[in-house]
Amino acid sequence: MKDEKKYYITTAIAYASSKPHIGNTYEAILADALARFKRKQGYDVFFQTGTDEHGQKIEEKAKSFGKTPKEYVDEVAATIKGLWDGMNVSYDKFIRTTDKDHEKTVAAIFRKFYEQGDIYKSSYEGWYCTPCESFWTESQLVDGKCPDCGREVKKAHEEAYFFKMSKYADRLIEYINTHPEFISPVSRKNEMMNNFLLPGLQDLCVSRTSFKWGIPVDFDDKHVVYVWLDALTNYITGLGYDVNGNHGEKYNKYWPADVHVIGKDIIRFHVIYWPIFLMAMGEPLPKRVFGHPWLLQEGGKMSKSKGNVLYADDLASVFGVDAVRYFVLEGMPYDNDGLITWQLLTDKINADLANVYGNLVKRTIAMSAKYFGGKVENANVGEPLDDELKNMAVSLYFKVSSLMDEFKVSEAIDEIFTVLRRANKYIDETAPWVLAKSEENYPRLKTVLYNLTEVLTITTSLLAPFMPETSEKVLKQLNTKFRDYSDMDKFGLYESGTVVDGNAEMIFARLDFAEVEKKAAEIAAKYAVPEEKEEKQDKKPEITIDDFAKIQLKVALVEGCEKVEKSKKLLKLSLKVGSEKRTVASGIADYYKPEELIGKKVVLVYNLKPAKLCGIESQGMILCAEKDGKVTIVTPSADLPDGAEVR
Repeated sequence: MKDEKKYYITTAIAYASSKPHIGNTYEAILADALARFKRKQGYDVFFQTGTDEHGQKIEEKAKSFGKTPKEYVDEVAATIKGLWDGMNVSYDKFIRTTDKDHEKTVAAIFRKFYEQGDIYKSSYEGWYCTPCESFWTESQLVDGKCPDCGREVKKAHEEAYFFKMSKYADRLIEYINTHPEFISPVSRKNEMMNNFLLPGLQDLCVSRTSFKWGIPVDFDDKHVVYVWLDALTNYITGLGYDVNGNHGEKYNKYWPADVHVIGKDIIRFHVIYWPIFLMAMGEPLPKRVFGHPWLLQEGGKMSKSKGNVLYADDLASVFGVDAVRYFVLEGMPYDNDGLITWQLLTDKINADLANVYGNLVKRTIAMSAKYFGGKVENANVGEPLDDELKNMAVSLYFKVSSLMDEFKVSEAIDEIFTVLRRANKYIDETAPWVLAKSEENYPRLKTVLYNLTEVLTITTSLLAPFMPETSEKVLKQLNTKFRDYSDMDKFGLYESGTVVDGNAEMIFARLDFAEVEKKAAEIAAKYAVPEEKEEKQDKKPEITIDDFAKIQLKVALVEGCEKVEKSKKLLKLSLKVGSEKRTVASGIADYYKPEELIGKKVVLVYNLKPAKLCGIESQGMILCAEKDGKVTIVTPSADLPDGAEVR
């Protein structure tokens, strides 16, 4: 255990432009696992997350929905908070950048920078990426597009305030070089140094005038604070930072942050802009910034435009919350992008959670119930075969703890499952079902089952930060409590004589991918963007004017109309065409009642060869139009006399 027992951890605040996909939610789950682990170690943890709610993109989105920006972000922020809650993210504070205390502090920080000469007014001309809220020079673009997200950029020219980044650049370079742990992984550090810091920092645009949805610059009301200056300061405003030094209790206790957990795509803002802002404020820098990799779907990075977006709540509705947490935490490497698909989720859950963990829990409890009525006793009849499993169990915490300190969560989970697999093998090696055949072997059988139960208590307690609900459920089945992490180096603390729940259900059942696919298709249908139906066009051969001249169309007056008894679709129309009377059978009974047509004028194909329909000689055909399955008769637009030619 460490002497210093406080631990402040943050996620990047989620941009409140839309519902976050599973790749965004992964970050909240990752930070939650780290926070929960630290709490189990006895740390006083403060875990902050929240929403970033200002900027041009949100202003435009709100307008497209016919809402004010505040109305729009209120809805999205509620969605994000609900998503985090649904995935059991145990944050201590959920900050919103529209919180009044945050807005007030940001305006004061901006003024402080201006008054001490770190900010000056000029004008900006270059390229702006609205989705990333980022400015770029011509040379920084990649194929004429945003180097971060690959989307279109717009030419921008406006008056703005600029922060003198170069004033602090050398100091930041020195800090990074003397604090090798500051940026993780090392690959992110190299990228920032070589691509941004060493070539020379340009001054940063820190205000905008082309939109209004932002924190106003209180001494120049044409300007709003640039969204990244606004967003980054949440890490201290949420603790009660005050520009005059009258900080809140939480700020004095928890700052500097122990780690900012962020996506690799925004590391530049956190290891260059944010540290420089803090230097200008005279405040200590965060101890560490961890830029985690991306969770990719088939087709690459998730985006709505690609149609490859997965959402955590949808996945949880199929697999369960803890199964989704397990997959994203175990499946994401430390320094390389991870991959998520419905198939991979199914396979991983079956292989690890059902076959290894769930099976071990079920077998261990079932054997205790079958052979000893559920009572687990340590008869202390050990054999050399037990030593390897015991040693693996008591050394497990130190391996997991070391990996968690380095944010290597996937590797930490793998260490736990290595022990679980060894425990399954131990069952095969000791063959309890053979021992049970002879009463003289009962003491050995009791010892074997005790060892398995103790291993499950240790591993399940270590899995608690990753799968909190499942761990609680398993320990309840074992009728024991979470093992204190300070006691993880001891084997045999499970109370002998405890009775387990012999009727406990399987914690993870095997999944049938065919069933998963059906559910996935139903979920995908919810988000499918309806395509505009193409007009049904039955193309027919071209005709000449001479062909058309063969058709004779005349205006006819409907004098009478009745249903045809032998048909559900036909109406019998009595028509007056000038001085002539005609009868026409028309298949429009589904669309018109007879009384609706009497007195109407229609267009008649006058020279159509007569045909018998349900015993009625139909002398022509009236013209109708069809759209989306609805049929409408064609009527002359002017008050033409019946018998008039239609040309």
